[in-house]
Amino acid sequence: MIYAKIHYIFILGAVLLLLMSGCSSMYLPNVPATPMFTNAGQAFIAGHINPKGNISGNTGVSITDNLAVIAGGSYMDYKTPNNDFKQFLYEGGAGYFTQFGESQRNVLEFYLGYGIGSTKEVEKRASITGANPVETKDMDFNKIFVQANFSSKRKNKISLFGKKRNLTYGTAIRISRIKMDRFELNYSPSPKEENLYIEPIFFTKLNLNNNFQVQYSNGWNIGLMDNNYLTPGNAVFTLGINYNFGKL
Repeated sequence: MIYAKIHYIFILGAVLLLLMSGCSSMYLPNVPATPMFTNAGQAFIAGHINPKGNISGNTGVSITDNLAVIAGGSYMDYKTPNNDFKQFLYEGGAGYFTQFGESQRNVLEFYLGYGIGSTKEVEKRASITGANPVETKDMDFNKIFVQANFSSKRKNKISLFGKKRNLTYGTAIRISRIKMDRFELNYSPSPKEENLYIEPIFFTKLNLNNNFQVQYSNGWNIGLMDNNYLTPGNAVFTLGINYNFGKL
C-alpha cells in the first residue's frame, strides 16, 4: 500500500529529526484528537503515553452526520539529573467530518480550536553538593489551532490472534499558534514570545473489536518563527488506546 510506505518514511524522518535536535522547547505538543467520525451519535475517548511519561487524553462527540466537537489535554512531569520539565495543556474545538471513496473507507475531518497551558522547566548542573538549578523558565500560554485529519481503512483485514481485524492508517496535520501570556526567567518577568507551529502526526489504529482500538502515533513540530524558548524540537511518539461508542 502506497500510503503505508509513505507512513514509514515519515516515521524514519521523525526519528532522524529528533536525534538531530539539540535543544528542547518550552512547548510540548499533545496527541491531537482523531476520532474519525462517520455518522451522528458517535462518541470517542482515547488515552496515550510515551516513554517520558507524557500523558495525552482526548474525547469527542458527533452532533450530526457532519458536525462534531472535540476536547483534549496533556500532562507531563519528567525529571532527570540535569532537567525538570512540567507541563499541562487543555484544549477544545469543533469541526466538520465526511466520508468518501470506495466503500466509504476514507474519512476527512476539519477542526478549529483553542487551548491554554502552563510550562515550568528547571535546568540543573551537577556539583559536589548535588544538582543545582542554573536556569528556571516558567510560562503560561494560549493556543489557537486548525487541524485536518485523514484516515483510510485498509481494504483487506489482517489476521491477528485468530481473527480478521481492521487496520487504519491516518494523518493529522495541525497549524498551532502558541503565544505566551506570562513568561518568567529565573523568577523575573521577561519578554514574551509566540510561534506558529506546523505539527504533522501520523497514526496507525488496529481494531481489537468493533469499538476498541490500539493506536500508535508519531510526529514532530516545525516552528516558523525564530525564538529563544518557543522553538521546535519536541517530537510525539506515543502508544494509546481508543474506544468508540455508537454506530460505526
